[in-house]
Amino acid sequence: MKTLEATSENILYAAELIKVGELVAFPTETVYGLGADGLNPIAVAKIFEAKNRPSFNPLILHVSTFEQLENICFVDNENIQKLIAEFWPGPLTLVIPKKDIVPEIVTAGNETVAVRMPNHPVALALINKARTPIAAPSANKFGMLSPTSASHVEKQLKDRINLILDGGESNVGLESTIIEVKEDQINLLRPGGLAVEEIEEIVGKVNQFNIPKVIPNSPGQLPFHYSTQIPLKIISKNTFEELKEEKVGIIVFKENDYDFDFSEIKVLSHKGDLREASANLFKYLHELDVMDLDLILVEPVSKIGLGKAIMDRLEKASNKFGES
Repeated sequence: MKTLEATSENILYAAELIKVGELVAFPTETVYGLGADGLNPIAVAKIFEAKNRPSFNPLILHVSTFEQLENICFVDNENIQKLIAEFWPGPLTLVIPKKDIVPEIVTAGNETVAVRMPNHPVALALINKARTPIAAPSANKFGMLSPTSASHVEKQLKDRINLILDGGESNVGLESTIIEVKEDQINLLRPGGLAVEEIEEIVGKVNQFNIPKVIPNSPGQLPFHYSTQIPLKIISKNTFEELKEEKVGIIVFKENDYDFDFSEIKVLSHKGDLREASANLFKYLHELDVMDLDLILVEPVSKIGLGKAIMDRLEKASNKFGES
C-alpha cells in the first residue's frame, strides 16, 4: 500500500488504478472514502472484502457530472432537481430509482441507488479522470470509526488496499446526510453533514422515522456502527457514581464542568459551533481510542441541526457496549 500526496500526477495514477478494478482511498469533505469503479461488480466486491462489510449493506455512488448522474438513475422528479441545485456538490446523498447499468452488488438488490456529488477537489478530479461513478463507503473496517485523515485509513486498512490519496483532513468530518426521494415523499435515512432543517427549507417536510432497518436501502441504517475499541458511553445523570478509579477520557461540547479527575479531555468546540464540533468528533475519538483508558465518555448535544447527526453517531457507537 502507498500513501501519496494528492497531486495532479498522483490523482491520475489513482484513476488508472480505478479503471483496472483496484481500490483507492481518497478524501472527501465528509470522510475518506474507499473507492472502486462503481459499474464494475468485481471491483466493487473488493470493497466489501477489504472492509469486512456485509453484502446486504448498499454503497453510495459518487459522481462528478450531471451526465454521470443521468446515466445511472432517474432524476425526473422536481424535489430531486431542487435538492441537487441547492446542495450539490456537498454532503447530501439521494436515494432514487436506479437504471439497469448499476450492478446489483452496489444496491444490495434494491431498485434504488444512493448517489452524491462530493464537494472536494481531489474527489471530483479522481472521478473525472476515472471516467466512471466511484462506489465509496468510508475507508475503514466495517463498524469502526470513520476516517477523517489519511493516517486514520492507514491505521485500519494497511495492506488491504492499493493506494491512499492524502488530501489533508476532511472539513465536514461526518458522513453525508442520506434522504430517500419517493414521488412527493422525502424520508431521512441517515442524519449527516447537512442539517435536515436546511433540506426542509427547500423541499418541505422530511419524514424522520429513526428506525434502523435490518435490510437497508442505504448506508447508515444499522444499529451498531462507528465504534471505538475502548468502551464508549454517553454521559447520563448517574454516570460518575459508577466510575470510581477508572481511567476515563472525555469529549465535551464547549467546556468541562464535571467534577472528576479525567485522564484526557477533548473539547469539540469552545465556541459551541456544531460545524466545528462535527469536524472534530471522529478525530478526537480516534485520538482517545489509542490512549491507555478504561472508558471514553461523551457529553450529549441537543438533537438540533448537525447535533442530530453527532448524536446518531454516538448512539450507534455506544450500542456496541450495551448503551442506548
